[in-house]
Amino acid sequence: MCLICGWIYDEATGDPEHGVVPGTLWRDVPVNWTCPECGARKEDFEMVQI
Repeated sequence: MCLICGWIYDEATGDPEHGVVPGTLWRDVPVNWTCPECGARKEDFEMVQI
């Protein structure tokens, strides 16, 4: 979950509009990827249980 805006990355969905295909595990998301909602960096995300 993005600590800035609350957007949640879903591994099943990925972020295809930004080059992360569905099924991409969080650990495999590129370091330079940014939140599609607010532009926060990957390091601004925290794992949450849903």
